[in-house]
Amino acid sequence: MSVGRTTRLQAVLDRETTHSNLSPPQLVEAALRRGEGRLSSTGAFSTTTGKYTGRSPNDKFIVEDDLTRDTVAWGKVNVPFSEEKFYKIYDQVLEYLEQQDELFVFDGYVGADPDHRMPLRVINQYAWQNLFARQLFIRPSREDLRSHEPQFTVIGVPGLKAVPERDGTNSEAFVIVSFKERVVLIGGTAYAGEIKKSIFTVMNYLLPAKGVLSMHCSANVGADGRTALFFGLSGTGKTTLSADPQRRLVGDDEHGWSEAGIFNLEGGCYAKCINLSREHEPQIWDAIRFGAVLENVVLDLQDRIADYTDGSLTENTRCAYPLDYIPGRVDPSMAGHPTAVVFLTADAFGVLPPISILEDEQIMYHFISGYTSKLAGTERGIKEPQATFSACFGEPFLPLSPLTYAEMLKDRVNKHGAKVYLINTGWSGGPYGVGQRIALKYTRRMVTAALSGELDNVEVRLDPVFGFKVPVSCPDVPSEILDPKKTWADPQAYAAKARELAKAFQANFEAKYAGLAPEVKAAGPKVD
Repeated sequence: MSVGRTTRLQAVLDRETTHSNLSPPQLVEAALRRGEGRLSSTGAFSTTTGKYTGRSPNDKFIVEDDLTRDTVAWGKVNVPFSEEKFYKIYDQVLEYLEQQDELFVFDGYVGADPDHRMPLRVINQYAWQNLFARQLFIRPSREDLRSHEPQFTVIGVPGLKAVPERDGTNSEAFVIVSFKERVVLIGGTAYAGEIKKSIFTVMNYLLPAKGVLSMHCSANVGADGRTALFFGLSGTGKTTLSADPQRRLVGDDEHGWSEAGIFNLEGGCYAKCINLSREHEPQIWDAIRFGAVLENVVLDLQDRIADYTDGSLTENTRCAYPLDYIPGRVDPSMAGHPTAVVFLTADAFGVLPPISILEDEQIMYHFISGYTSKLAGTERGIKEPQATFSACFGEPFLPLSPLTYAEMLKDRVNKHGAKVYLINTGWSGGPYGVGQRIALKYTRRMVTAALSGELDNVEVRLDPVFGFKVPVSCPDVPSEILDPKKTWADPQAYAAKARELAKAFQANFEAKYAGLAPEVKAAGPKVD
């Protein structure tokens, strides 16, 4: 970065109206004073994010330079952005910062393991977004702040909108990562998830070079000390299943797996709130209190009570809160090598077993497939459930080839003897609109049985289409639920839908991984 840009940014940080490392009460006060939102009945800060209520993957770029040109897996996910265009936008961002009456700065860390943590700085136009950053990343002690030197900086300016014809973006929103300058520029969108996921992308680039597998997964630890990982895309239950009152939470979304064990990358949780209930998710429910941030959750105008069933603003309603709002969580957020790895999928086709055991090349196949479903009605034009595949259950955040992460996972699972399960949190008895979603109490019981070893010696059957080993019994779970075909009224309809999903798996694999070893391809579903 030129000396001029460095000087301009430092001048902005040195202003009296730039507030650094405020406490949650101070940030809440500032956000309320500035009219950025209001308090809910439980004391959480509630705000709306306008046009953008979720991530904007088509507006994310990585700067192509000497550092990234031959290391990033360029394509639809990792779209290159020229250095020339980046510096022009960066100058606009600096000018915009200079025009703001107030700015808010958080200095903290990403990575709970001191051997692998990275100091970072987040600069925000909005006080509530700075509160989000403070609660989601790892908060420093006062002693830490004395020697804190950020290795990456995120600048969030939702009010600055790009002009695609001038700036080379796809819309008014932009998320641009420069590994050379170690900065992320976020503009045109107020959705706070862009802040956390941009840094996750950064860590997914940096950690593998240090021999650490970075993972889009949650993690918890049982009373017996056994660690479990839960991989899954949004809506599959990753946060819900890891927030288990009977187990201690390590983290709900992003982790590293080093030679010493696993560690959380974050210091907080970012839970989906749609249809949240105290009965099913008591830990998340109780965490929504003062210091937490609600995004796009509808409040009663008079009493400010949150209506978690209301998806009128978005189905992607969210709450951010620090890990220490979860009782009994693991502190610091580190644990031993996992004994169980769970791949979560919400199968809207209603044909995958609710729990299956994966072995050998099946692990590689289903990790790089990363399957779940898009539901009818969730996007314009979707009238039937659609299979969606996201490599390693987190493809939008992987700067390197998915095979890099898949090979690292395979090596660690083999080295430490972890058992791998595929758990379907989706539909049974028919596809979405016909069948019913598998009851959470049954899913929790199957997870418990898998993690405790109760399924180690049960009888299994071989699924004829997908090739999984499927337990024929599980304590406290009706046996007919374990065989999805038996839950359908029409066996022929089940067979047709299973064939449809199997072909989708095959098409995805051929399009992306045709060059992989034949034994990996052979581990996928079979279609006669």
